[in-house]
Amino acid sequence: MNMRIINAPQEGVLDMLKRRVAPHTRKWVEEHHISAIGMVQASVPDLFYYSDIAQKASDVFTVELFGTCPQTTTTLAVLGETSAVKAAMEAIEAGQSAGF
Repeated sequence: MNMRIINAPQEGVLDMLKRRVAPHTRKWVEEHHISAIGMVQASVPDLFYYSDIAQKASDVFTVELFGTCPQTTTTLAVLGETSAVKAAMEAIEAGQSAGF
């Protein structure tokens, strides 16, 4: 699993994000202030598992990023306030370490 957090993403990063999501998600991104973006590269089953963990851990919005990953790998974006994204990413890491 590959994880990254971007704090205070610049407009260019948000533009990249908007190009890799569905239209309804693009609208959500445009309507909300995003203080941080957490990203997790994982398998498709893990994507759903980590999304569930993140949403249960804190007030974040999660979305799958479209891109050029192999068919068995995808990227989850965790969007929200910095502290919420940090808590969600820590919960994902703990869930991954637990091996569930």
